[in-house]
Amino acid sequence: MVDDAMNFGTAVDDADFVLIDGVMFETAYLRIPDEETVADDIVLEARNGETEIAFTCEDVNGAVHLGNGEYRLRSGAQLRFLSTATIH
Repeated sequence: MVDDAMNFGTAVDDADFVLIDGVMFETAYLRIPDEETVADDIVLEARNGETEIAFTCEDVNGAVHLGNGEYRLRSGAQLRFLSTATIH
């Protein structure tokens, strides 16, 4: 799967937003890739206004963890997963 599957799974699981090549999107659907996930399964859907984007398992396969929830896909796209802060 990805180079650091555990970190990728954690980043995806907690993400409210994803920064894709510098553009902020709100996550609409997230699936942590596992051994049952096939190449054309959608693992991330996100939207920014009228713009919607989706990534398949194949798209994220081989992603390189850059740190701080940021990944570079084989396509060259950079994703950074962000969570909403909760203040108590």
